[in-house]
Order: sequence, then structure tokens, then C-alpha cells
Amino acid sequence: MGMRRFLGLLLGIFLSSGVVLAQDTPKPLTLEEGIQIALDRNLKLQSSMEAVAGAEFRRKAAQTDFFAKWTGQYGYTFYNSPVTVGYSPVYSTSGRVLNTDRETFSLGTTITQPLFAGGAILSNYRNEKLGVEISKKDVETIKREIVLQVREGYFNILRAEKFLEVARQMVKQFTAQLEVTKAFFEVGIVPKNDVLQAEVRLANARQGLVRAENDVVLAKASFNSLLRREIDTPLQIIDILSYSPFPLTFEDSLKEALERRPEIKATQLKIEQAKEGVKIAKSAFFPNVNLYGNYTRISDEPLLTGKGDRGERWTIQGIATITLGDWGKAAYKVGESKVKVTQAENAMVQLAEGITLEVKNGYQVMLVAEQNIRVAEKAIEQAEENLRMNEERYKHQVATATDVLDAVTLLAQARMNYYGALSDFNVAKARLERAMGRMYP
Repeated sequence: MGMRRFLGLLLGIFLSSGVVLAQDTPKPLTLEEGIQIALDRNLKLQSSMEAVAGAEFRRKAAQTDFFAKWTGQYGYTFYNSPVTVGYSPVYSTSGRVLNTDRETFSLGTTITQPLFAGGAILSNYRNEKLGVEISKKDVETIKREIVLQVREGYFNILRAEKFLEVARQMVKQFTAQLEVTKAFFEVGIVPKNDVLQAEVRLANARQGLVRAENDVVLAKASFNSLLRREIDTPLQIIDILSYSPFPLTFEDSLKEALERRPEIKATQLKIEQAKEGVKIAKSAFFPNVNLYGNYTRISDEPLLTGKGDRGERWTIQGIATITLGDWGKAAYKVGESKVKVTQAENAMVQLAEGITLEVKNGYQVMLVAEQNIRVAEKAIEQAEENLRMNEERYKHQVATATDVLDAVTLLAQARMNYYGALSDFNVAKARLERAMGRMYP
């Protein structure tokens, strides 16, 4: 029984330590998960979404201008002495002259229904409706910027980890070479200088390893900050550093960019807004036609009832108002609005030219990185063969220690060039897809 309890205790300790180990080791984060976290937590994106809500409120406020407005008034008047009003069939059924009391109370209400405003109400509503769509396009633009930042940060971590891996390999290879050199020195095959040179190379490699480890820490800290997590949160990511040819030509990429970029669509909407502004300015040339309904009640008592009731009146009016002379102010406003249309159209041309250059630059950078990948792959094969040959020659004392150490350095540089080109390609591809207006995934 005692042995069973002992084994059970050991099993429990093992399982509990396994649970703790599993908790300390974070689950690898995929690129898609990182993007979703950034989109959920980014404050700039949240602010832009709030801007959409604000634009929607402005649209609803503009919509109310189509409907009747109801206002009410309650007034109190104090006279220092009674005033003769004169003949008033409203306040007197007999038609005699009435005198006011010192205090008079009045209640009035008015309903105003706009019938025609020269198109200003409709254009203002369309203007605010376009504003809602522009705000939505701004949200899409910010989303694409966040996605690009996450993709760049993700590949920066992978680049740093690959460089760290190369640095570790360099330390391992220089350590092995130092052991061989020491063994040769002890039997008198090589001079002390070879040992010293190998030790210096190993020391330099260890310093490079420290820098590589620090680069990984900084890359992960930057990525955690982008995801709005604690800067030292443990982070493991999945290695997706790979190469696959981009299927589109530059012309197809540019065509897609001009069709899909949310900035293009937002600028088109701003042009429509400017045109609606011209219509609003032109509305000053037309009369405003409104329908009014008024009701008034006057009394000597605050509650407007009883003996002090002085009567009530209601009216219905249709009034057309037009400005006959404003020294050309309306015409100047129209001219200013037309200038804004021209400015918006010029902004569209500039945006299209900027996108064209952005796509061209992204495409060329990607092509260069693609070519560097092929060159670096070949260079790694050559550097590996060069190291193998120099190690064999050194063992037979045909090559010097410097030849071996240089071969190790060349191989490490070739590997770093390869991983750098691979990372550059993936980042350039991400930037190109952002320039094309794509979302990932």
C-alpha cells in the first residue's frame, strides 16, 4: 500500500509540473490571430468607427429638416399703467374699447413646414449621407494599415529569429573549429596564433549572438505593443517565412489597386460632396417657401383661463421669402463651391498618380527580393561546399585556420542574406497587396 501511495504521489507531482510547464509555454500565435487581436484592440480603428456613428447622427439630423418644426411660447408682460388697446373684436365680443390690466399672460405655438428651399435641404441631406460613406471608407483604410503593420511586425520577428538561429550556428561552428585547432596546437601541428584567431572569432560570434537575441526581444516587444498587450508578454509565432511567386503582372496589380483602394472610393465621394455644396450655394437664388400654423391665447391670469381670458386666435400662412439684393454674396458662395469641386477632382488625380507610384515601387522591390532569394539559395550551397572543403583541407594541413574561419563566416553571411531576402520578399508582398487595396487574409 505504501509503494502505491508513493507512486501516486510521484505521478501527481509529474502531472502538476506538466500543467505548470504547459501554462508557461504560450500557444504559438498565427498571423491571422495577430491581425484579429490588433483589429479588436486598435484605438485608432475604434475612433474611426466612432466617427462613422457621428456621421450617421449628422445624417439623421439633416433628415429632420424635411419635417415640420413645432415651437411654443409662454409670455408674461407687466405694464406700469393700464394701456388703451382700442377697438378689438378679438378681445371683446361687443367691439368696445378695452384697457389692459397691469399684468398680461400669453400662450403661443407655431408649426412650420418647409415646402421649398431651392434644393438646399435635399442637397444637405445627400451631403451628410455621403459623409457616412466616406467615414466607412476611412475605416477600411485604417484596417488595411493595421493589417500591414501586423504582417510587417510578424515577418520582422521571423527575420530576427532566423538571424538568431544563424548566430547560434556560427557560435557552434566556431566552437568546434576552436576545439580542432587546440587539438592540433597541442600536438604541435599549428602555431599558437591559429588558436588565438579561433578564440577571437568565437568571441565575436558570441557578441553577435547577444545582439541577435536582443533583436528578437525588441521585435517581440514591438509586436506586443502593436497588439496592445503587455510589452513583455511571452510570444511564440508560427514560421511562415516562405516563397511563392506573385501571380499578377504590374498592369493587373495597378488595375486592381485603382478599382479596390478605399481611398479612391472615398475621394470619389468627396467629389460628390463638393458638387452637392454647389447646389446648396445655388439655393440662395431661389425663394424659401414655408407653411406656418399659429395659435395664440392671451389672458390676465397665469393659467389663461377664467374671467381673465382675453380670447384666442389661430392663423395659417404660406410665406415665400427671397433675397433681392445681397451684393453678390450668393454668387461668390457658388464660385467658392465650384473651386472646391475642382480641388476635389485634382485630389483624385494626385491620389491615382500616388497609388500608381506606390504599386510600381512595391512591385519592383518584390521582384528584387525575389531575385535575391534565388541568388542567396545558390550562395548557401556554394558556401556549404566551400566550408566542407576547407575543413577537410585543414585537417590535412593543406588549408590554413583563416581559410576555415572565413568559410564559416561566408556561410553565415549567405544564410543571413537568404533569410533577409525571404523576409524582404514577404514584407514587399504585404506592402504591394496593401497598395492594391487587399485585405489579409
